[in-house]
Amino acid sequence: MPLVSMKEMLEKAKAEKYAVGQFNLNNLEFTQAILLAAEEEKSPVICGVSEGAARYMGGFKTVVNMVKSLMEEYKITVPVAIHLDHGSSFEKCVEAIHAGFTSVMIDGSHHPLEENIAITKQVIAVAHTLGVSVEAELGRIGGQEDDLIVDDAEAAYAIPAECEQLVRETGVDCFAPALGSVHGPYKGEPNLGFDRMKEIDALVGIPLVLHGGTGIPTKDIQKAIEFGHAKINVNTESQISSAKAVREVLAEKPDLYDPRKFLGPARDAIKETVKGKMREFGSSNKA
Repeated sequence: MPLVSMKEMLEKAKAEKYAVGQFNLNNLEFTQAILLAAEEEKSPVICGVSEGAARYMGGFKTVVNMVKSLMEEYKITVPVAIHLDHGSSFEKCVEAIHAGFTSVMIDGSHHPLEENIAITKQVIAVAHTLGVSVEAELGRIGGQEDDLIVDDAEAAYAIPAECEQLVRETGVDCFAPALGSVHGPYKGEPNLGFDRMKEIDALVGIPLVLHGGTGIPTKDIQKAIEFGHAKINVNTESQISSAKAVREVLAEKPDLYDPRKFLGPARDAIKETVKGKMREFGSSNKA
């Protein structure tokens, strides 16, 4: 099956009240695990790629070719999107699109509203011409993901009227309003702004995106889906489970040096984590 944009899979998810997971690629084993999990669960899937992870793996084209080759090798039949996570500029988004990404996020959340709208419109003008979906963000999501660091003092909830304006003026496909989630592990209990979430969902009418899906209780995930979230991003949880597996194998066999012997169990751990999230999000058997 060819790569697809996020647009149709997220519109279907929003209409049917489930969410599609974005699971970030960090290396070959993550990519294998995520694609195999999606096929086994019969779930649509979004392969998220940050700029830093793309550099680590050899560039945008390398990532696209790796995903396509694995999809062919594994005979993947479910819808798969490759999505640029937190694209830092118009230029980076265009670079990813030219490399074969089927979806991009332009993160203009650190700019004033008018500038965020302007840069988002620029990206959409290129992306939509080529059938590529676009995600935008408003407000500041705390924590650290890859090169992106936002401390607690900078984190800010999105303002509903500004969300409506950005979505209306840009025609963006999905939208990530900052509503209390964080990148990385939570310090204390997650505190999502459900009243504001419900208001934004009613105002914008397009699929919402929840960043920092690791560590949020299932009841809060279900509430977020009820209030318009059709895409939930997960990376930290997969990283933690893979690192745990590597530590356990090497603790048991400290003389082991064949990377396949410890990265194989790491891959299995990632796959089980992803399958669990797909079931929690309700996307299993929705492909």
